[in-house]
Amino acid sequence: MRNAGLMVTRRATKLQSALADPGEPGGSGPLRALRLGVDTFMGRERIDMSAMARELDINRATLYRWVGSREQFLVEMIWYMSIKSLDSLEEKTDSTGPDRIIDITIDYAEMVIDNPGMKHWLATEGESAMSLLTRSESGFQPRLIAWIEDSIQRQIDAGNMTLPPEVGPYDLAYVIERVMGGYIYLDLITGEKPDARRAEPLLNMLLRGSEAV
Repeated sequence: MRNAGLMVTRRATKLQSALADPGEPGGSGPLRALRLGVDTFMGRERIDMSAMARELDINRATLYRWVGSREQFLVEMIWYMSIKSLDSLEEKTDSTGPDRIIDITIDYAEMVIDNPGMKHWLATEGESAMSLLTRSESGFQPRLIAWIEDSIQRQIDAGNMTLPPEVGPYDLAYVIERVMGGYIYLDLITGEKPDARRAEPLLNMLLRGSEAV
């Protein structure tokens, strides 16, 4: 599996670099900031950069050097939690082929919907949160699509599924991510209750159709 977990660019933050380095000390500043951010987020509290800097006993300029802007930090923090969940699902899911892709997608979507931090963030910062989660340049969506694409490619390489010639793993991954997101953020889009299981028939149609070709 290629490293879909991190996308370190030429202008990577110190936090991104730390997460990409297996040898980074756990007590380093950027990783301490990440842990504090996750605890704050999961405690249903707003990520306040000034408050975080005070708790870490640093000034805001140092915090920004470590993690970038608040938006960058939120994206990195959400992806950090997401990749841990996705990798855990990858390890414990026994199904193969289209079943595996569907099972992981639905289970991940349910985890996002049930996450107390996500519920609070989407409820209090819905529009900006949606922008960070769905806008390509923010960095979250491309990584999630890349992770799904890798999962699809591994099933193809193992001979567990096939795609028609005109459909590539990336295109299928993109559509899966769009379908999944549509039901995760259903309340913000239509006012209905989020429901990952409503995506299952559509995913079955997409993946079973591919398998039948």
